[in-house]
Order: sequence, then C-alpha cells, then structure tokens
Amino acid sequence: MKLARRIIATGAAAAACAAALLAATSSSQDGPSPTPATVADSRPGYVVEDFTYPGADKIKAEKGITLKRGDGHVTLADCSSGTGLMEVWSRKNDKICFRTTGTSGYLTLEIPSVFAVKGAADHTADVTLTAPGATPQQVEVGKGNWTPVGESADPQGRDFVLVEIRTGK
Repeated sequence: MKLARRIIATGAAAAACAAALLAATSSSQDGPSPTPATVADSRPGYVVEDFTYPGADKIKAEKGITLKRGDGHVTLADCSSGTGLMEVWSRKNDKICFRTTGTSGYLTLEIPSVFAVKGAADHTADVTLTAPGATPQQVEVGKGNWTPVGESADPQGRDFVLVEIRTGK
C-alpha cells in the first residue's frame, strides 16, 4: 500500500513539473519563430555579486567617507537610530556609526584622521588603520569598549586612515 502511494505521488510530481515546463516554454514564445533563439539572445546574463557598498558615491559626497566593499554585516548607521552601535571617532568627521549583524562581517573603507573606536555592544572587532610611512596598525576592539587607535595610539601622533573593520561575536 505504501509503495502504491509513493508511485502515485512521484507520478503526480513528475506530471506537475512537466506541466510547469510546458507552460513556461509556451508562454515565452508569442508565435512561431522562423529560427531558434539561443539562450544568450533571449535571457539576461548572470548576476555576479561584487560586494561593492551600495550608494557609496552619495555617502562620500555627503559625509566625506569612502565605503568600498563588504559582506553586508557591517553597515553605516545613523548614530541616533539606536544603542549598541560601533562608533568611529575622527577629527574630520566627528562620530560615524556602524550597525553589525550576523556572527561575523567585514567592511573596507576609508575614514581619515581616526583616533578612537567604541565596539558594538554584541560584537568584537578588529580594525586596520594605515598612515603614510608607517606599518599598518591592527587593533582589537572589545564589545562596548573604547579603544584608542590611529594618532592617539601612535607615539609619533601621525594621521591614520581607517581602512578595514572585521567583526565577530
């Protein structure tokens, strides 16, 4: 009895798939075509994710910061939109906030003259900063902790640019 049910269910599923395929092919053609069309002629190309930050040009024009690439788990946020956000302090841009989601994330960016970072409430972060003529500065930022970075952590007081944020739980 169970075998008969399985055979009937499998046949019904196959019939439904065949009907869907037939409906899709018949609705895509308005009439008889004199020559067969190739897939490249009638279908859109493949979508490839390049991880570029959406709206980066507008953000650069408005805020003076460059957001390059990321995985979507570290995003720019309005500092008044909530608590527990990651805060990046810069002499040129004051406070800039980021929302962190998921178990991990990354964002490459450029924020000049960074001197402090406050970690998000629920994520640790590793931030990377660079300065002309200096080795990159990699700093661990704890959950909710203030951490001196850039010129405030450099004995020579050089101007550092924040170039990467990586988060984890």
